[in-house]
Amino acid sequence: MLERTLVTIAETETIEEAFRRLNANMLGILFAQDASGRIVGAVTDGDIRRRMLTGTTIQDRVASCINRNFVWARTGGPREQILKLLDQRVHVVPILDGEGRLVDVFSRELFNLSEESEVFARARSPVRISFSGGGTDLTHYFVANDGGAVINATIKMYAHATLRRRSDPSIRIYSHDFRRTVEADNLAELGTDGDLALIKSVVRLIKPTYGFELEVSADFPVGSGLGGSAVVSSAIIGCFNEFRGDQWDRHEIAEMAFQAERLMLNIPGGWQDQYATVFGGFNHMEFFSDQNTIVPLRLDPNIIAELEESLVLCYTGSGRDSGAIHRDQKAQHETSDAVAAAAKQKEVTRHIRRHLLRGQLLECGRLIDEAWHAKRKLSSKISSDAIDAIYDFAKQHGAVGGKLLGAGGGGYFMFFVRPFERYQLIAALEQQGHRCSRIMFEENGLRTWKSRFPARLA
Repeated sequence: MLERTLVTIAETETIEEAFRRLNANMLGILFAQDASGRIVGAVTDGDIRRRMLTGTTIQDRVASCINRNFVWARTGGPREQILKLLDQRVHVVPILDGEGRLVDVFSRELFNLSEESEVFARARSPVRISFSGGGTDLTHYFVANDGGAVINATIKMYAHATLRRRSDPSIRIYSHDFRRTVEADNLAELGTDGDLALIKSVVRLIKPTYGFELEVSADFPVGSGLGGSAVVSSAIIGCFNEFRGDQWDRHEIAEMAFQAERLMLNIPGGWQDQYATVFGGFNHMEFFSDQNTIVPLRLDPNIIAELEESLVLCYTGSGRDSGAIHRDQKAQHETSDAVAAAAKQKEVTRHIRRHLLRGQLLECGRLIDEAWHAKRKLSSKISSDAIDAIYDFAKQHGAVGGKLLGAGGGGYFMFFVRPFERYQLIAALEQQGHRCSRIMFEENGLRTWKSRFPARLA
């Protein structure tokens, strides 16, 4: 902004002083102030000269020349309003606060840009449900058995992350779900274990060269069977990616999430969770020793809508250790039952893909039932008497088929049900104390963006 004394003048000042300031500011206009400093009007070179033609002298007061019906804009108003005023009516627009005092002056050549706002990176990554093939995405399986295959889809349930860069090297991480805060003076002092080990692992992999504040939250409980660890990792990686000039692509983000959890923390598990949350939508995935192939399934919107009406998500309320289950699967993967069960999983996956694409959803429900019975044979830890009882109860009350999501052992069941039997099933499960909810599919995977906020108020 120009120096305030060059664009304002007290209405009690002389016209001679007005000429001096007009010559100095080169705008051809002044804004007159009353005794309390409020702007009461505008004075232009033309206004003064017209008054002087009627006998006014340069020693008279500016008040005699003021145009009190002048154009102005309120501070905080939309930029486009000011531009429109400049475009059609005036050459200079004063910006006044709520008490009428001058805050700024905009002209066709002078338009002050807003102060740079603080920038946050945000990310939102969806969880997935798996229809078939779980267990065949484990490295030890698909390397020894000519590949693995799964079908999954992301749903509208997310992990959320917010990242703010700091001007110093200190680090603050907060998890809303665990109600835990981790702080360190720099990356070297962050450590590798203890609270929030997964988040620390992701940060150590990324190796940011700046300090930061990171907050993470999730819409789902820990141990849900929805691929939550991969979802949280991907959201964090996505936030850091927003501050990179050379951004990682989706394959790289999925592989980084896998590395942070499976290799750096040595938590056993498959590959599908990381790719599902990053890519989003319905996908048929194949895993081989030399490559992973992610093929989106282009389902008709009506098929997706009908599938949403045919599925029920049921929370068993029990937690589970997916790592222990995967370790047991690895120990048993060469037994005849496990080999046959995994082969059956891959066969069912191919059939479900075909029926999904054709909208033959009842057949999909029956195949999901087959997939669940096959999966139970991969490890004795996948199911239990209590889980089997829930499944049998659901079948007795309308479920065509279903499966426990994730590694097994607890978390969420997904049930397929015929029209007109959905609410009968939900009512029966809820009477047993199980929480049920709809499934809404999410076509997008990991989403990241930057958000601007003004500096904090004093």
